[in-house]
Parts: sequence; C-alpha cells; structure tokens
Amino acid sequence: MAKTIQAIRGMNDCAPTESPLWQWVEDKVRNVLQSYGYSEVRMPIVESTPLFARAIGEVTDVVSKEMYTFWDNDEQLTLRPEGTAGCVRAAIEHGWIYNNEQRLWYMGPMFRHERPQKGRYRQFHQAGVEVFGIANPEIDAELILLTARLWKELGIDQHVSLQLNSIGSLEARKNYRSALVEFLQQHIDLLSDEEKERLEKNPLRILDSKNQALQEVLNGAPKLLDYLDEESRTHFAQLCTLLDEMGIAYEVNPKLVRGLDYYNKTVFEWVTSALGAQGTVCGGGRYDGLVEQLGGHATTGVGFAMGLERLVLLVQEVNQHIDLPRAVDIYVVHTGEGTTLPAFQLAEKLRTNLPHLRTMTHCSGGNFKKQFKRADKVGAKFALVIGESEAQNQQVVVKDLLGGEQQVLAQADVVDFLKTAF
Repeated sequence: MAKTIQAIRGMNDCAPTESPLWQWVEDKVRNVLQSYGYSEVRMPIVESTPLFARAIGEVTDVVSKEMYTFWDNDEQLTLRPEGTAGCVRAAIEHGWIYNNEQRLWYMGPMFRHERPQKGRYRQFHQAGVEVFGIANPEIDAELILLTARLWKELGIDQHVSLQLNSIGSLEARKNYRSALVEFLQQHIDLLSDEEKERLEKNPLRILDSKNQALQEVLNGAPKLLDYLDEESRTHFAQLCTLLDEMGIAYEVNPKLVRGLDYYNKTVFEWVTSALGAQGTVCGGGRYDGLVEQLGGHATTGVGFAMGLERLVLLVQEVNQHIDLPRAVDIYVVHTGEGTTLPAFQLAEKLRTNLPHLRTMTHCSGGNFKKQFKRADKVGAKFALVIGESEAQNQQVVVKDLLGGEQQVLAQADVVDFLKTAF
C-alpha cells in the first residue's frame, strides 16, 4: 500500500464539522465591516519579495526569519506574511488612493515559517482593514469602535481589553531609541542572545520581551510617551478623549510598539487572557509614511489585522450560545420505481423558491430505513418522502424528524408549508 501523505506541519485542514463556526465568525466580521461602509479588496497570495523587505523592515523577525521565499526564474517571490504591504502596493498600482480616501478590508490566508502552537500556525488566516487619506484621529477611533462592535457580535466583548500607545514620529523614535539603548546597556546581562541582536537592530522590540526579570527592569526604562513630538502628542490626546466620550475602556501601555517598522503615531492591540500565552486578538495602528515609502504619493494610512484562528478559538472558549445553522434543513427521501425524477424535481423546486434553506437529495440508494438514518445523521429538520404511491399521486410525506409527526401533502403545497415551518 502506498505511503500516505500528510499536511505540512502548521498548515491545517478545516473539517466539515468545524467549518460552520468559521463561516459564522467570517460572516460576523464581513457584516460589521460592511455596516461601516468599508469595501472588500482581494490581493494575490504571492508578491515580490522586496515589497515586504521595504515595507515591514529587513531587520524584523518576519522578514529576516519567517517568510516563505522562493525564486521564480530570475525573480524572488514570497508568500504574503501579512496584508498591509500588498494592499498598499495594489492601491498605488491601480491609483485607488491618489487624492482619494479609501476604506478597505480583506480576508484570507497568510504564511509565516515559525514554530506552530495554539492559535499560531504557518498558514493562518487574517481579516484586515486599511484606510488611506484620513489624517485625523477620528479614523483611529472609528477602527477601535468597529472592532469593539465586532467583539459584541461575536460574544467575546467581556474577554478582551484594549491597549493603546503612540510611538510618535520617526524622529521621536530615533531620540527615544538612543535613550532606551543607553538604559538597556546598563542591564546587558539580562538580555538573551536574540535580545542583544535586537539591541543593535531594533531595540524597541525588546519592550515586549517575554523575559519576566527583564520586564521588571523595563518598568524603570525611559517612556516613549515622554519623547513624542507635539503633533503626535496632540493626535493621541484627541484620540483618547474621543474614546473616553464613546465609552471605550483602554489602558495606555507605554511598552506597546508593534512588531513591524512601518508604524507611527497610534498603535493598539486587543488582548485576552482566555487563550494562554497567545493573547493578542487584533492589532494595528497608523503608517503614514508607508505609501510614499513604496513609491506612491504621500498618503496617510491606518489599519489593523486580526487572526481568525484566534478569534475562532476565543469564541469556542467563551461563547456557549452560538446558534449555528444546521448543515441540512430538508432531506428528500425516495425509493421505488418512478420516484427518482419527482424527488429531484421537488428538490430543485425547493431550492428555487426557498434558497435560504439547505436541501439535500438522497442519491446512494437503499431502503427507507437507511435513508432516514442518513437524514438524522446530517441533522435535517424535515424529511420529504416520495414512494411509488406518492409519485403517482403527486404527493409527498412530510416528516418532522425532531418532533416525529408526519403528514401527507400535495407536492404543490410543500413550498407554502415549509415557508411557515422555518
């Protein structure tokens, strides 16, 4: 027997029993985004490698360690590790944001080569939002309000909290970086080899170190908020005021910097303690220089991304009241000579007149007992039964599989009956 081939580690299948919850979560995300007037975009999964190196930063872990990169003839390509860079590239290439506001969203798979663990996989899925051409803090607030509304829709709002910070301008971060490096050099013995490497390349990332002893020392480190330029300070104050007025609770976390180089001013994360170590559910912020950095006209930007795997896990963990749609509503049972055609005709009539219902026709033969067993297995609410006499008399037996009652109807009356039954 041939050796079986298994999925690549960290790239998972979604079983038929799991997909209804995924669809439910994705529908909630899609509906909330559309209710705010955001438009969907779809970008390629594969992009030119320099796009991510320029946008994310060559010294970030994503670019230096985690990207799936390969050569296609003489061009180096990468499976997208995140969505913002590709969305900005598309917006520049097609002129969507030239002297124009855009509020966009996308959903799909991303790829990072890292150690798989609960809620973090090598192929993972994100929903993301990118807004271009609005410099005011009002749009930062709208994104936070949008996500807060989504948490309520998903039934997880009591299990997530908002962390907020401003990382200011490039010049402000440069000044802060010098002060932070000077501070960390006084505690060099606490730094791991990886953190010592970051001290040279990207010292702000040390602020979110998982080293508890180092975190205690960092409580006495210089605060980025003290180094903000006046414009960033004002922007952040206006954002906080608006969130206060809208009743959005948050914690200002001076150690929050996000992991990608393109951010400036506002950064935020929604976090949870319900999933163990993998606590970040959604993160984002402003990236006002990224469009110009990638060759477009100077255009402000702000956005966020959320991992759908973690959202699904969190919903499973804390929301016990999800009303998922059944896989099949109506199961059409038929057996005997001359019953196949009327069974198929009835099923197609139902799909035409009741498209919101899920109708399955039995196709694998067998007696009534076998077919009813199958109808129960797929979770149908009603079985519509056509035997030889029903076929001849243009009737159908309607059996309630949950309550057990059954009745005989003319086939012409079935649609009206089912309209009232669902």
